[in-house]
This record gives sequence, structure tokens and C-alpha cells, in this order.
Amino acid sequence: MDGQTLVIPLWADLLAVGLGGVQGALFASGFRGDRRLDLLGVAIIGIVMGMGGGLIRDLLLNVTPATLQSNWYLLTATGAALIGMLLAGVFHRLNAVIVGLDAVVIGLFGAFGTGKALTLGLPVVPAIFVGVCAAVGGGILRDMIMGLPVAIMHVGSLYAVAAGAGSVVLAGAHALGAPLAAASIAGIVVTAVIRLLAVIFDISLPEQRALHRRKVAVETSAIPIVKP
Repeated sequence: MDGQTLVIPLWADLLAVGLGGVQGALFASGFRGDRRLDLLGVAIIGIVMGMGGGLIRDLLLNVTPATLQSNWYLLTATGAALIGMLLAGVFHRLNAVIVGLDAVVIGLFGAFGTGKALTLGLPVVPAIFVGVCAAVGGGILRDMIMGLPVAIMHVGSLYAVAAGAGSVVLAGAHALGAPLAAASIAGIVVTAVIRLLAVIFDISLPEQRALHRRKVAVETSAIPIVKP
């Protein structure tokens, strides 16, 4: 380590928490029928989305969770969840806003996770892992609480890949001597751009079934067919 430290400004950390809270409330308020949630349920999902990434990051780093060191984290997550509930109808009509919000949240949590891990002296690969876990952790907790299939485990729009790419850029730029603050900004931008492009152009990783069919086709092509 070269002595650089990443000091995450309180306003930046609260911005990530607030955006995550709004996003979680928008997600929870969209359910209908038997899965619909009451106000408390929507608020809880918003809080989990807002604070989950930071909690997972700090637990992996074995440090006291920053989200429990100030009153503002829980207040911000709760307030953001309430805003998400009250303005859900408006936000759902602005799909581009939701997509952009999602991309920025992933980028912020990924960058803060990787940067904090590097500051604490973790090697590059574990630091990237921490960043990815922080970026997708809130979504995983949300899906588990709601009893849904975990989104990143299924065909989707490159949540973890986008976070991983941004974290790699951050770690690479830092290794080349860039200030951690500048490297973090680069990581956030890369993550957000990849996530937005994936959604706009419907890009996802190949399904394992397609890979299996291709493998079978290659293997069976070498089998001679004996005609009667």
C-alpha cells in the first residue's frame, strides 16, 4: 500500500443509502395480489436495500458497520423509502429514471466497497470481491426476505458483471498510481455505463442451457451415423 486512504464523505455514503432506499421501496410497492406489501413491509425493503450493501461490506472487512455509527443512515434509508412509496406512481412512469437509479446505486456501493477494502490493505482480488458483494448485497437480502429467486442467480442484465468491471477498473487505476478518489469515480462510471448498456440493449450472459446444447452438438457431431 502506498499510504493512500479513501475517506468516504458522509454525504456520499448517505447518497448511496438514500438511492438504494428509494429503489427498494419502488421495487416492493410494485407487487400486486397475494404478494402485495403494506406500508411497513415496503419501508423495510427500502431500508434493507439502502443499508444492506454497506452492512455486508463492513462485515466482510471485519470492521464496525459504518451504518450503525451515525443516526443519519437509518433516518436517510427510512426517509428515502417513504419517498419511494409516496412517489411510486410517478417513478414507475419514468422507467429511465429507475434504470439510471439502479445503475448509480450499483456503482456507488461497488466503488465504496472496493476502495475501503484496498484502504484496509486487502489484496486486489479480495478487494474486488468485497466491492461486488457490497454492490449486489442489498438486492440479495431483498430477494431473500421477500421469498423470491435471487435475481443475480438468473438470466438478467449483468448486475454482478457491471459491478465487477467497475471494481476492476478502480483497483487497476489505483495500482497504476491514481488517487483513490479519482479511481472510485472511474469505477462508478464504468459500472453505471455497463449496467445501462445491458438494460438498453438487453445484454446478458449466455444461458447454461445454450452452452450445454452447444457442447452436446460438438460431441455428437463426431459420432458416425450408420445407415441401414
